[in-house]
Amino acid sequence: MLFLTSTVPLASADEDSDFLSRSSKAFTSVVKKVMPAVVHIRVEKTVKNTGGFGGDDDFYNNPFFQQFFGPQFRQQPRQFKQQGQGSGFIISKDGEILTNNHVVEGADSITVILSDKQQVKAKLIGADPETDIALLKIDDGDNLPVVPLGDSDALEVGEWVIAIGNPFGLSQTVTVGVVSAKGRNQVGINDYENFIQTDAAINPGNSGGPLLNIHGEVIGINSALYTKTGGYMGIGFAIPINMVKTVEAQLNAKGKVTRGWVGVAIQNVDENLAKSFNLKKAEGILISEVQHGSPADKAGLKQGDVILRLNNTPLDDANDLRNQISLLPPGSKAGLQIIRDGKTQDIEITIGEQPANFSKLAKGGSADTTGLNQFGLSMQNLSPELAERFGYKQDQGVIIKGVEPGSTAALAGLKPGLLIEEVNRQRVHTLQELDTVLRNSKTSKRVLLRVQNGEFSQYVVLTTE
Repeated sequence: MLFLTSTVPLASADEDSDFLSRSSKAFTSVVKKVMPAVVHIRVEKTVKNTGGFGGDDDFYNNPFFQQFFGPQFRQQPRQFKQQGQGSGFIISKDGEILTNNHVVEGADSITVILSDKQQVKAKLIGADPETDIALLKIDDGDNLPVVPLGDSDALEVGEWVIAIGNPFGLSQTVTVGVVSAKGRNQVGINDYENFIQTDAAINPGNSGGPLLNIHGEVIGINSALYTKTGGYMGIGFAIPINMVKTVEAQLNAKGKVTRGWVGVAIQNVDENLAKSFNLKKAEGILISEVQHGSPADKAGLKQGDVILRLNNTPLDDANDLRNQISLLPPGSKAGLQIIRDGKTQDIEITIGEQPANFSKLAKGGSADTTGLNQFGLSMQNLSPELAERFGYKQDQGVIIKGVEPGSTAALAGLKPGLLIEEVNRQRVHTLQELDTVLRNSKTSKRVLLRVQNGEFSQYVVLTTE
């Protein structure tokens, strides 16, 4: 009988213990170095409440109620103080502190508690709600401990990370985990998202604190957690420090953030769109609309172009492009690699300044905001270019721009590129007509659509009942 023995020596128990001891001391060393620069932030804000019977001004102050019960029942606003807390970290020796905007938003006063328990007042230099970043300054800061900022682009999934903060008011709490994922941009928390996902425990009060690599460098600001209980469930999100650096520089210089803008509506390219646009594979970002007179229009971009690269950098998806454009300074030049009619070409574009009301328009005032959104559908008018590309006739109907995965529309088999010709048995040619039909419908919970699919039409019922 032949016996095989391994020639690789097994590690002894002492060697294993030494390895674990060195790893433990590595974490301890990082924490000791960074801890003095991590602060606890307390805020106080004034909140108004009408009080009374549920505080409903519209009911108790309306003329009908006052006619019968008199002005003595008129509700008078009451004010009370509300306190909140979070975390932050010092980035300059004279006392500049980074934290989340939602920690200090609307605060009447901001108090920073240093690691030595000293309490000092701080002022808000500037805040950016769209990325949830805020910059504070301690009064009379002098030679304070600081934490170095790292490179979040160099971070890899699986790396060890350390979170320090004040969860539930328990100051200087340390948790350890790994990077679970990068580039989370559809979480729905901020307008501009590119989150680092981690399983390092993050709880209420951790917001604004640093997420560190094993070298003691900040690679993210702990910002949010995914939870169904209000506490830690294994998924936390941090804003990448490279995004923070760009925002912080503008907050320091101007107290606000000015974003780049090109003036296009964009969407991801899936397999169906790739086939419709004769692309070799599903890649890039499709331009579904070019705003007249915008930087994109002036640069010669067209509806139906597919963007592959920005400044020679491949793009992950539409949100990635949107984030990167927003961080470019207005007036700067950028290079786009696109596919048009099956051919690759390069276009140079001058970045414009994002309109002040851009976020509000994007959320609520865009043309594709209709009653079909509740079913997971986004729509757009059928342009001559889209009609020609998809084989439709001009004014034939309204084209499906996007379908939310897992939505009612997706489960019904609807896909981008299909054409809606009728809504509740009424012919529609534009988004305005579609919206009018839906507003005049007896119920918004059930909609009957006639959808053009290839050479044939079919009826589809969408319902939330």
